[in-house]
Amino acid sequence: MKKFIDYINTYVLVKVASLNNVNVLTRIISGILTSKAIAVFIGAEGLALIGNLRNFFSSTQSFATLGIYNGVVKYVSKFKDDSLQLSKTISTAFYLGYFATCVLAFGLYMNAEHVNSFLFSSYNYTYVIKILALALPFYSLNMFCFSILNGFSKYKIMLLVNILGQILGLCVTLVLIWQNNLDGALISVVVSPSLIFLITLVAIINQRSLFSAIQTKNINYKVVRKLMPYAIMAIVTAIALPIVFILIRNYIGETIGLKEAGYWEAMSRISTYYLMFINSLLALYILPKFANIHDIDVFIDEVKEVYKVIIPIMVVGMLIIYFAKVLIIKGVFSDEFLPTKDLFLWQLVGDFIKVLCVILTYQFLARKMFWHFIIIEVFFLIQMYLLSILCIDEYGIKGVTIAHCISYGIQFCILLLIFSNSQFRLVFENEQSSNN
Repeated sequence: MKKFIDYINTYVLVKVASLNNVNVLTRIISGILTSKAIAVFIGAEGLALIGNLRNFFSSTQSFATLGIYNGVVKYVSKFKDDSLQLSKTISTAFYLGYFATCVLAFGLYMNAEHVNSFLFSSYNYTYVIKILALALPFYSLNMFCFSILNGFSKYKIMLLVNILGQILGLCVTLVLIWQNNLDGALISVVVSPSLIFLITLVAIINQRSLFSAIQTKNINYKVVRKLMPYAIMAIVTAIALPIVFILIRNYIGETIGLKEAGYWEAMSRISTYYLMFINSLLALYILPKFANIHDIDVFIDEVKEVYKVIIPIMVVGMLIIYFAKVLIIKGVFSDEFLPTKDLFLWQLVGDFIKVLCVILTYQFLARKMFWHFIIIEVFFLIQMYLLSILCIDEYGIKGVTIAHCISYGIQFCILLLIFSNSQFRLVFENEQSSNN
């Protein structure tokens, strides 16, 4: 445990206490202020509709970029001193993303009525889907620029852009909600992320050599093959998971009521806020640390050390959240959302197990075990949906958080079985032999 704490004190807390910490706090404060505005001006039913649009926009964002930009970060970092390979990487990624974005934007615009029926049922917000289609290319360009900045380790610029973007997005969102209520909130969901591109453009305007490196003649099939695992992972997680949430929310709206669906969305938002702190810490420590471990026994010891530190912190933090749930609901939302308090227990337990799962699944990314990751995620999504339907029918709105808890409990058991299997030890041994 001492080794873990020393590492945290030396490296992680220094980073978390800097711009990254400001970025996370800005995101949380922006989210809370937006939630408060929605509670005051719109209400629970409107929040459910906003939740559907947010989930759908999240899926379209991932599909528009094909989920390849995490791979771009890796290969830009690897080839930043090799102008030809760098040009092949960013040219291939740019045109792949450009083509996918144009096809998706055109499809959304032409089928806006069908998308509206899926997301909003009897409500007509077709024009919002068309705005989404028009805004999508700007989001994709922003993500492309971000991936290049990330690959060149321009973390300070990225964090400053994120912070300014969050502030700009918050201002736009609050004004739109104040002026147009639900319509304004829906428009802000699809417009605010794209506005960040204006700030990013200013940040990279002096990087003209990178733009000249984007050439059609340097599109390379080998680069496409390298980026495909990232695309597959994005399709499974970043695209499929939000769609599952939409299906569950629609089922709640149809069987129990749209207001109850809004209570679940409120619980999900609160969960997102407190998990931001934990996820930022894990991203800074876990993935870089696990990538440098090539011995299975060292890995097991490291996981134990992480659990020894993380578990007590989470238990104390989640107990505080549970007993302060009424104050949190009133602070973030309003008295209308007080029925949300019945969802806290199972949501907190599920989130606790979820963090334990995330620590283990980071190993799949560090070891490039893409198919293990994908198979587990597909199984998780299917069981999450089926369990949610069964539990909602049995326990009402509380059932969706019960299903959340059971789903992650099952996933954690499966992960423990995988990591205790001899095949997983073999992955480490093969990696060690290849390094030698």
